[in-house]
Amino acid sequence: MTGRSRLTVLAGPTAVGKGTVAGYVREHHPEVWLSVSVTTRRPRPGEADGVHYHFVDDAEFDRMVDEGELLEWAVVHGLARYGTPRRPVEEALTAGRPALLEIDLQGARQVRDSMPDAFFVFLAPPTWEELVRRLVGRGTEEEPEREARLGTARVELAAAAEFDVVVLNDDVRRAAEELVSLMRSPEPIAKRD
Repeated sequence: MTGRSRLTVLAGPTAVGKGTVAGYVREHHPEVWLSVSVTTRRPRPGEADGVHYHFVDDAEFDRMVDEGELLEWAVVHGLARYGTPRRPVEEALTAGRPALLEIDLQGARQVRDSMPDAFFVFLAPPTWEELVRRLVGRGTEEEPEREARLGTARVELAAAAEFDVVVLNDDVRRAAEELVSLMRSPEPIAKRD
């Protein structure tokens, strides 16, 4: 594959399964380049530095922001900062690889401002109740953080219309395959008004 590729941005509310869907794509579609975000939050059980995230301290994150090394960044859930390193994204696109960013709503909006030709996919839960079940069921956050994440999720769900397409995450394999199929589409997906 040659020529510059199109960037796909996957976003959605907390606990919708963005990381799980991206993990499926990573495992089953090695031709797709996945961005690895930087974050100031602590690793969850099973997360590996450099694979799931680049875990950095506040000073390193500040340095990256100050030196323009991040394509986008945001404070998420009022707690930790997340960002997308710019150079690896540009290198993947220049190499012609299908590229995927798995980020939050704030980050997706920043990418839209800087890369309006990107393709924006919103990952949606089957129901609000299922989203709450997933968040509580993963057991990685204490009650105050869960409540903050649920408050953020309500706002994020209302933003689905800002995206080019909505993919329902009712089954990880199906949702991931739909995402990859959309990424491979030779025809540009019609942008939403």
